[in-house]
Amino acid sequence: MNILITGASGFIGSQLVNLLAGEHQLTILSRHPANTRQSLGANHQYLTSLNDIDDLNHFDAVVNLAGEPIVAKRWSKRQKQVICTSRWNITARLSQLIKQSTNPPKVMVSGSAIGFYGRQGEQPLDETSQPHIEFSHEICSTWEQLAQDAASDKTRVCIIRIGIVLGQGGALAKMLPPFKLGLGGPIGHGRQGMSWIHIDDVIALIDFLLNQENCQGIFNATAPHPVSNGEFAKTLGKVLNRPALLTTPPLALRLAMGEMSELLTEGQFVIPKRALAAGFTFKYSELEAALTNIIAN
Repeated sequence: MNILITGASGFIGSQLVNLLAGEHQLTILSRHPANTRQSLGANHQYLTSLNDIDDLNHFDAVVNLAGEPIVAKRWSKRQKQVICTSRWNITARLSQLIKQSTNPPKVMVSGSAIGFYGRQGEQPLDETSQPHIEFSHEICSTWEQLAQDAASDKTRVCIIRIGIVLGQGGALAKMLPPFKLGLGGPIGHGRQGMSWIHIDDVIALIDFLLNQENCQGIFNATAPHPVSNGEFAKTLGKVLNRPALLTTPPLALRLAMGEMSELLTEGQFVIPKRALAAGFTFKYSELEAALTNIIAN
């Protein structure tokens, strides 16, 4: 396939490029193509702006992963706007280009996040669960609606609500230093859900959805067995052979991070019901095996 990828230099995107490069022709959208070419390779096509093209007729598929990292900076009013527009504008433009195409891509896989559900307590959630309305939901709801605009009888749209991605880098890289020193532990009461997924399973799910012609709509990109924050801390400590007993007070996080701290103090237990029903097999269903694999590498 000839595949257009946005967000290819990110944590998930760069791994996806490595997976797809052997079989497919990739065109990568990048504002800084020279830098991206250096990191991802010179054997791909590079595009600096979606405004330079009028349609997507020569693409078979689109993978849309672009967006300002949610935890890059404190959530000021301006940063919230950057988080939203970095997702919404590019997704809206992709949908517009697909609709303008006489021979549009057969599929678009577009990113979203389990933040769609908002804070939910300890009730298990699947793709049909109703959200709690807050900032994280507002980001994802509009993002998903803009992607769904591309859907037609010629183009199927798959939206992946991604959980906490575990791999070399990303969220785990920020957690590891205190845990390696034996200073890790749960956040607050530790009962809040952590819906995680191994990086290998995220990119495998994207590849699966690109190729499964009967798949469309919403898919939770989370492992089948979410855990509480306390269980996550205990398991990470076990894999590192370190104690994980120091509790982080939510107030301290609130003072340090502001509203963004709610990503850590609140949570969800999200189940990938539709991915499992479609026949996708997770390589890492259990947290301990996933963490053991990552830390061993």
